[in-house]
Amino acid sequence: MRPVIDGHNDVLTRLADAGAPDDALLREDAAAVTVPRAAAGGLAAGLFAVLPPVGAITPERTEDGYVVPLSPPVPWPGATRTVAALAGRLFRAIAASEGRVRLVRDVADLDACLAGSALGAVLHMEGAEAVDPGLDQLELWYAAGLRSLGPVWSRPSIFGHGVPFRFPASPDTGPGLRPAGVALVRRCAELGILVDVSHLTHLGVRDVARIVDGPFVASHSGVHALCPSTRNLTDDQLDLIGSCGGLVGIVGEVSALRADGHDDPETPLARIAEHAAYVAERIGVEHVGLGSDFDGARMPAALPDASAFPALLAALAAAGFDDAELDLIAHGNWRRVLAAAWR
Repeated sequence: MRPVIDGHNDVLTRLADAGAPDDALLREDAAAVTVPRAAAGGLAAGLFAVLPPVGAITPERTEDGYVVPLSPPVPWPGATRTVAALAGRLFRAIAASEGRVRLVRDVADLDACLAGSALGAVLHMEGAEAVDPGLDQLELWYAAGLRSLGPVWSRPSIFGHGVPFRFPASPDTGPGLRPAGVALVRRCAELGILVDVSHLTHLGVRDVARIVDGPFVASHSGVHALCPSTRNLTDDQLDLIGSCGGLVGIVGEVSALRADGHDDPETPLARIAEHAAYVAERIGVEHVGLGSDFDGARMPAALPDASAFPALLAALAAAGFDDAELDLIAHGNWRRVLAAAWR
């Protein structure tokens, strides 16, 4: 079975919301991403997100789409409590797993997981509100195992501006990084923390491209030309990611895949393949990866959980990707980018 590195999941938040026990990752039906489902689908490693409270997301329907008002900013103390609790849940899950889940701190850890030793968990912070403005805590987070960070979620913070959830609309919705965000991105690059621009505004992506001397990613995004959501990437943004050696983790969220923006679980896996093919044609197959957003978004019915990755890879093969290209998309591109960012 072809091993997979998946660029984004929200399983820790799902388990926390459910009050699940520490060993829940070992129980097949506890979430979309669990050890049994990962083993069945070839999921070798993934970026496990920890994020501050999101609150209710209620779309307001418009004549041709939807608008979701921006969530209010989350103060640093509250964000720190929530994010630290989610990270603690991951560490306890690893301890309870008896070696079946492994924290990935470096490429050696990642390669061991690709070889089948355990399900690898890359600690990812989605929105940096849990980092103090002076960045003193970033060193602590790195020591704890943080290896990937998105400066913002879809709301404003001291670090920058996230795109609101809108359809149809451009991701050019306002300013980019604030001075604290510029400092944050620079320090991440120095430490060896991958920078993720999913949820950033158009100007924010350009800011990251000016700062980072190396690859950055959009871990769970789609193509704006195919689905005009603010969360998706324009051709200009794709070009920036390609020019830095980064990648786009193609998201599985159905409303980010469809040209009509509908939240329809009957969306075929061919739509994911269509987005992957567009990115490959625009900037090269070496910049295409997977970024499901399992446990954080509505997936196609044919992709209910991590056990279905073979079906997704079959859809990519049906779209024309050959075996070597499937290896790159499934894991090779993520391994290359993580290795470059982590140095």
